[in-house]
Amino acid sequence: MAHLQLSAVAGRPAAAGGRGDEMEDVALLDSYDEEMGMPPAGGAAAGEEEAAAEAHVRVTGMTCSACTSAVEAAVSARRGVRRVAVSLLQNRAHVVFDPALAKVEDIIEAIEDAGFEAEIIPDSAVSQPKSQKTLSAQFRIGGMTCANCVNSVEGILKKLPGVKGAVVALATSLGEVEYVPSAISKDEIVQAIEDAGFEAAFLQSSEQDKILLGLIGLHTERDVEVLHDILKKMDGSRQFDVNTVLSEVEIVFDPEAVGLRSIVDTIEMGSNGRLKAHVQNPYTRGASNDAQEASKMLNLLRSSLFLSIPVFFIRMVCPSIPFLSTLLSMHCGPFLMGDLLKWILVSIVQFVVGKRFYVAAFRALRHGSTNMDVLVVLGTTASYVYSVCALLYGAFTGYRPPVYFETSAMIITFVLFGKYLEVLAKGKTSDAIKKLVELVPSTALLVLKDKEGKHVGEREIDALLVQPGDVLKVLPGSKVPADGVVVWGTSHVNESMITGESAPVPKEVSSVVIGGTINLHGILHIQATKVGSGTVLSQIISLVETAQMSKAPIQKFADYVASIFVPIVITLSIVTFSVWFLCGWLGAYPNSWVSENSNCFVFSLMFAISVVVIACPCALGLATPTAVMVATGIGANHGVLVKGGDALERAQNVNYVVFDKTGTLTQGKAVVTTAKVFSGMDLGDFLTLVASAEASSEHPLAKAVLDYAFHFHFFGKLPSSKDGIEQRKDEVLSQWLLEAEDFSAVPGKGVQCSINGKHVLVGNRTLITENGVTIPPEAENFLVDLESNAKTGILVAFDGDFVGLMGVTDPLKREAAVVVEGLKKLGVHPVMLTGDNWRTAQAVAKEVGIEDVRAEVIAIEAADYVLVRNNLEDVITAIDLSRKTFSRIRWNYFFAMAYNVVAIPVAAGALFPFTGLQMPPWLAGACMAFSSVSVVCSSLLLRRYRKPRLTTVLQITVE
Repeated sequence: MAHLQLSAVAGRPAAAGGRGDEMEDVALLDSYDEEMGMPPAGGAAAGEEEAAAEAHVRVTGMTCSACTSAVEAAVSARRGVRRVAVSLLQNRAHVVFDPALAKVEDIIEAIEDAGFEAEIIPDSAVSQPKSQKTLSAQFRIGGMTCANCVNSVEGILKKLPGVKGAVVALATSLGEVEYVPSAISKDEIVQAIEDAGFEAAFLQSSEQDKILLGLIGLHTERDVEVLHDILKKMDGSRQFDVNTVLSEVEIVFDPEAVGLRSIVDTIEMGSNGRLKAHVQNPYTRGASNDAQEASKMLNLLRSSLFLSIPVFFIRMVCPSIPFLSTLLSMHCGPFLMGDLLKWILVSIVQFVVGKRFYVAAFRALRHGSTNMDVLVVLGTTASYVYSVCALLYGAFTGYRPPVYFETSAMIITFVLFGKYLEVLAKGKTSDAIKKLVELVPSTALLVLKDKEGKHVGEREIDALLVQPGDVLKVLPGSKVPADGVVVWGTSHVNESMITGESAPVPKEVSSVVIGGTINLHGILHIQATKVGSGTVLSQIISLVETAQMSKAPIQKFADYVASIFVPIVITLSIVTFSVWFLCGWLGAYPNSWVSENSNCFVFSLMFAISVVVIACPCALGLATPTAVMVATGIGANHGVLVKGGDALERAQNVNYVVFDKTGTLTQGKAVVTTAKVFSGMDLGDFLTLVASAEASSEHPLAKAVLDYAFHFHFFGKLPSSKDGIEQRKDEVLSQWLLEAEDFSAVPGKGVQCSINGKHVLVGNRTLITENGVTIPPEAENFLVDLESNAKTGILVAFDGDFVGLMGVTDPLKREAAVVVEGLKKLGVHPVMLTGDNWRTAQAVAKEVGIEDVRAEVIAIEAADYVLVRNNLEDVITAIDLSRKTFSRIRWNYFFAMAYNVVAIPVAAGALFPFTGLQMPPWLAGACMAFSSVSVVCSSLLLRRYRKPRLTTVLQITVE
């Protein structure tokens, strides 16, 4: 079975404090963040927080957002718990609690009562002492041209003391380094990369109390002094570093003592408006670096063209124009005017414009590796040195052998042209990230309030300065600045950019809103709950970035080939020269093959240079990462988040897809469909008894029972408005329900308690029979009938006697059966996994068309794909995208390998004896330049991907 599990996102149960019909993926994308946490459950005051303790718990068994919500609700309900944040992706819970009121054992018990396994994570595995904590930082690395460069940089980084791990991506020119800041600083990492001959710049890190601010107005020494005075006097400012060249300041601060917005305001007010600070967005900086790289390459290309065209003109055109031919044939000392001009122009191209190739080649050779730059330097230098030697030889002997200055200049020009196109094309592979970043508004309207909480005004601030707890005003047509909760107003919000759902979502007080979505109609006031890296959009961007940084296993092949490619090419070049020269020296081929003004040495040298120049390891290095980048971006656009190239590669060969039943195949919202009493108890009394027992449980089925019983008693007796219903419900709960004592949840079986001094059991057949209660035959028959119709039976015993049962069902999603049939058409075998009993599981499986069922287990595998939308059709999209991507990668490898396999023999002159076809070195350079561009463009064709339609998969013709 392939290692793939696709789990859709179920709705957040109302019991968890959310609304089942609101943005169903929020809980799934919640990040585990020690700094952020959740809003205080009880609104604890600042003084109370000082006595709080923290617990980090590994939670096993969570498969969807309904699970995270259940864990959150179960833990939050415990006395003394102040905050709880649960991460599905990391299988962790972070709990802040009062040690005087709660213990770690209570937290573990609450999670286990909710039906999950839990264990405490040692502090050493979570948060190390300040001096020993590990940070993750991103660096932009320039000057890498192929997989060998990537391997060199990774090797250098991993050898640095304090560096725990490093991943470098060629396609994005990014490196992600995990390091211990007490052992090595980010500046030392940058220095190490630059010492290796590459360009490096720090982008961002996971450190929460450090910020990089851009400054406007920092011109003179006096301005710097004013800034120093402001920062020294600022409360919470630990240290700072001012960069006057870039007009930036890096500040390390205590987030408990001062907020980011306060820092920006203090700088502006302390300087009387002379200095203005703004947060440096790492994505904006990254885009700026991309633009600078493209601009730099374009300038080099222009310079090379400006100098190379005259050289080409002198060689190819001027001999046909008598006046110019005579002028260029004039002597300037021992040299001809034309040869001297070419020498001067080409020298500038070779050593000024082409300096980057020498620098890059030196870097590679210094670290024992080779890359494309080495080949370019070898080919152009050989051509240049031969031409200089031939020119000097002719000047002093009178015999003028041919010179090939234009070869060197044209090779460099074509390679630069190819590199420029490659930079532009690679920039397009990360368009998905750019589009996601652009969803975030640049500014936000902050609602200002006085000490009494009254609205006194509004202020426009940078959206990056929004803090948790801020109340923001969102106008019609504007974007929501941060994740939050509506505290005033009603409207409809377009969430299609996040969820892919086109229908506007109604919002009212207490509704959850997501940063980056668009408010359509009314004005909303929202209270920010998550900002920065904690928002849903930021986590989506982070997932996509992580996936684009990862390497697919198939890339190991390219890395290996790249490591031996250049030495093999150089060897082939030497062999080519030796064979042609020896054959010529021995007279093995006619003298007519060599032009009159040339000789055997020059004839052989041109073949050797062509071999060196035409070979291209870059195409192999770009084949996989560019396709993975485009595919992960396309997946995000279609609501499918791929967690790495490894997952993307595995999905193409998947034979089995394992579906969790609850919340994936079903809607994740349990509903009671029937209740039957098998004793003399009144139905109302029966429902009151069951509801009283289940009121203390956090299980989704318990909530369904409670709602059913409540509506049975109070239907038609409640106010019409929703707020009125909730208020009335809260008022009557304490009067309606009976007091349950000695409550305990039995994981996987049900609950038990004492009501009016008598033992009550509510659960499945196992719980009832284990406690010695006999189920009457008529009840057993009724239960079997329920389970045969895909319903779960809840059995109830009171004081040792069986009293009745309830039927609960979780409706199937309307697309479930069609998607299962579509998977079968794709050759994928669907499997259903559930904790339900076999009879119910078989009934559900039969309804959706699944033959392979695994019942009475818990799904504990972490998903490799995250489906943002609550739509099973995206399972087919995920598999189809993987297959299309790796089909494209195979084509990329075919192009890259076929190009080299065909081009190198042609350049070596394999066809010359039969066809007279000889590839000049400058043409070989042009071919090499366009080979890597063709691979990147091939990957970009994935941007035309369209998700498969179910009618097409099922071969249904719609008339």
